[in-house]
Amino acid sequence: MQTARPLLLGALAGLAMGGAAGTANAVEIEYWQYFFEARVNAMDQLIEQFEAANPDITVVHRHFPYADYRTRVAAAIPAGEGPDVVQLFYGWLNDYVDAELIQPLPTDVFEPAQIEADFFPMVQAMRRDDAYFALPTAVRSLALFYNERLFEAAGLDPDAPPQTLEELVSYAEQIAETDGAGNLTTVGITMGMTAQDHHWFREILVRQFGGEPYADDYRTVTYNSEAGQAALDFYVSLMTEHEVSQIGFMDEPQAAFRAGRAGMHIDGSFRIGALERTRGLPWRVAELPAGPDGIRSNFASYWVNAITTKADAERYDAAVRFMEFVTSPEAMDLWLEVVGELPARTEAALTDENTNDPVFGPFIRGLEYAHATKFANESDQRGEMMAMVDRIVLEDQSVEDSLAQAAEAEQAILDQYYE
Repeated sequence: MQTARPLLLGALAGLAMGGAAGTANAVEIEYWQYFFEARVNAMDQLIEQFEAANPDITVVHRHFPYADYRTRVAAAIPAGEGPDVVQLFYGWLNDYVDAELIQPLPTDVFEPAQIEADFFPMVQAMRRDDAYFALPTAVRSLALFYNERLFEAAGLDPDAPPQTLEELVSYAEQIAETDGAGNLTTVGITMGMTAQDHHWFREILVRQFGGEPYADDYRTVTYNSEAGQAALDFYVSLMTEHEVSQIGFMDEPQAAFRAGRAGMHIDGSFRIGALERTRGLPWRVAELPAGPDGIRSNFASYWVNAITTKADAERYDAAVRFMEFVTSPEAMDLWLEVVGELPARTEAALTDENTNDPVFGPFIRGLEYAHATKFANESDQRGEMMAMVDRIVLEDQSVEDSLAQAAEAEQAILDQYYE
């Protein structure tokens, strides 16, 4: 995507200057995140502007492969090394708080009531008692990516993407192709609980079929219900009844879509940058189809920034100022432009330009009815969703029994954590 406009960067510099009178002596802090090229580029630009306006603070930006990022953070901070400000997935917050890797944000600067007035409600998952422990620069939601060329080849109008789940199935049936042996060569829609489908099931399909995935502030599993069975039956039927998809097709759902071998793909706004770099792929975006009764729902997630327990004294003051800077509306505008992720503040996100944008618009509109799952252990909870579908597809277990088994296993994860 384009780099930030000079006007925007000037606004950021002015914003940072507003707090530049704090630290008298030069201080160096470290910022850590996992490596994702667009995110690294955006943060480099923000750091450059912050340092220009705060010559007494140097921010060292380090990034690591996703696979070993959490391990590096967990080893560095207790040793008094590593980041002063760290990026983490919102679903990891409990782990970081329990391990005393991060500390609460100062309430005189990050007042909870003001945060809750300025940010999307999903951000409240970062609050513990009377303080916030982390805040995002950007948030994510899900939308339906679709291949314009495959739509046209199937006789479908690319200007009229599916609006309901019933239409989604119909479109997928018209797009899917098989070879002479009956093997799928093009799927109507991608599938895979390893990607975003476990969110699609929990926070979207269960709600669209009239249920709630959790109760008691996400401490009690409630998707083992008639609505949950209907949601899971719909999901599995894409493979078993309609035969428009296959888990494991081309290994990863997003890989199949990028290869032009999938008509539709549910994914997050973070996928925009990768798709824009995929040559020859004619893709578009639409809001997720509504449920049987017209119910719309979405899942939202986000990466947050937090001040670590390593930061103290002058480093702490500098970290607070840097946190103010990277969570400002102007920083969010830059992040949208460079990364493609959505502003976490409502005033920055819900502009006419953003909501009507053909690419960002479906994601931003989806934020207004999105839910953010409060995970106790995101990896293990996702694993139960994967096992749930595998039992049905590979072991011929009934939807009812596999759903009940998944709910029981996930409840055990929650109970163990909250006890």
